[in-house]
Amino acid sequence: MKLVTRAQWGARDYRRPNGATLYSGKRRGVKLHYLGTAYSDRPHAQCAAYVRQLQAQHMDGNGWSDIGYSFVVCTHGYVYEGRGLSRRNSANGSTGLNDQDYAVCLLVGSSGMTKPTDAQLHGARDAIEYCREEGPAGTWLGGHRDGYATACPGDAVYAWVKAGAPRPNTSKEDDMPLSDADMKKLADLVADRVWKKDGLTVRWGTKENPDWAAYSILHHATEVVRDNRVRLQKVQADIGALSGVVSRLAEGGGLTAAEIQAAAEAGAQAALAKLGEQLTDTTPQG
Repeated sequence: MKLVTRAQWGARDYRRPNGATLYSGKRRGVKLHYLGTAYSDRPHAQCAAYVRQLQAQHMDGNGWSDIGYSFVVCTHGYVYEGRGLSRRNSANGSTGLNDQDYAVCLLVGSSGMTKPTDAQLHGARDAIEYCREEGPAGTWLGGHRDGYATACPGDAVYAWVKAGAPRPNTSKEDDMPLSDADMKKLADLVADRVWKKDGLTVRWGTKENPDWAAYSILHHATEVVRDNRVRLQKVQADIGALSGVVSRLAEGGGLTAAEIQAAAEAGAQAALAKLGEQLTDTTPQG
């Protein structure tokens, strides 16, 4: 969660004793709010000033002891600490409603910018989870209009709330497979940034294909691994067969123990030498 503390956004000190009133018990859940006035989006550098303006409106215009909300979420996904987790909010409509649920306000309006951004929805979801985990708040979730006669938090935010406040799906592009052209660009980038930079020995090109580049080498390496797996399996089978022959010879007594051992060692060395030759043959030649 991108939390902006009161000190960080430059909050005024709250009035006492009312601004210091604590919740009387655990909160049932979280209520979502909007501004209810026109709002225009702004660069993030100006969001803290707007939250200070909102606090001034609540304290000097409404006569409240502090900004009314528990938390405020800007369109860039930052969560501004209002009255926070411990002090009772004054935004839900009555003392009982304020004591019952946290109040989280999204900086969207009844006109102008009326729909929250994806970043803002992520921030609001962060605030909800923060209230539940640290508050503590129960799992109930609603809008200001639930239990109070108001249009708040607006139709767009309320529809999101009634859907369970899901995080926006921002992974659609990530699920798209890379094209062959993209794969080749990625392979060339790896070669330039890793292989060449670190001085790794890579044979660029073969007699058959002198234009080999990083993608070709990576593709070839995949085929080599597959071929070597087959060769290793064949060597294991040969060694197993050799062991069986040795066992039968030992049982029949046709050879001495020393002769059997020598034959086994020679067979194993021949198999390993053959494997080494096969592995060498897979290396691209310059």
